[in-house]
Amino acid sequence: MSSLPSKRAKLEEGTLDEAETETLELIDACQNEIDALNEKASEEILKVEQKYNKLRKPCYDKRSELVKRIPRFWVTTLMNHPQVSGILDEGEEDCLQALSKLEVEEFEDIKSGYRIHFYFDENQYFENKVLTKEFHLGSGSAENSDCPSSSSTPIQWKEGKNLLKVLLSKPFNNKKKRNSEYKTFFDWFTDNSDPVNDEIAELIKDDLWPNPLQYYLVPDIEVEPDDDDEEDNEDNEEENFDDEDGDGEEDEEDGEDK
Repeated sequence: MSSLPSKRAKLEEGTLDEAETETLELIDACQNEIDALNEKASEEILKVEQKYNKLRKPCYDKRSELVKRIPRFWVTTLMNHPQVSGILDEGEEDCLQALSKLEVEEFEDIKSGYRIHFYFDENQYFENKVLTKEFHLGSGSAENSDCPSSSSTPIQWKEGKNLLKVLLSKPFNNKKKRNSEYKTFFDWFTDNSDPVNDEIAELIKDDLWPNPLQYYLVPDIEVEPDDDDEEDNEDNEEENFDDEDGDGEEDEEDGEDK
């Protein structure tokens, strides 16, 4: 355990011998070659991703058209997703019944960002037909600086239907949202304070969007019994066990009397 500090001291004092210095220079040259190959690999991977994004686009479009035939497909998918469902309030679930299409659109330069589009039918909550949350993760171009940012379509709430005002004023005591970073779906949608660590957006883009069917088809989860119910069941089992023991003793006593 003392070797690491001694090595640091040796480097600081400049006491490396000639052989060690030469070896370190060779290692550094190897590392530069590895870094260059990694950078080239990243560029090649990006080209492949861009190629297959274009090939996947017609499949996604076809899937979207087919999904329109299934009532409540997207709201059901969101509600069945283990993490995304954690930010859905009951009032929002009613609003999201009007969600007719969900689409993720990656930028041409995949590393620079993406958009999530939510398409809505006419509904009682807002006027928008499309709500878009857009992420610019930094590309170094003149348009987008290296500083990540995100933006959201302003929601045109109908009078008295602003769910942000209604839901955020409610007591936050729903058990399923207890560990959630955001209180509600629309609170997440309008929050652009930390685009780099937006877990909900990443889950939608990388998990839910590529294969929503797996969440739409999730079977109903059996409700686990409460602790009180388990205790009652245990008490009943003990009583039944005692009764059986008692009956056995009575039978033995009757046999002896006979």
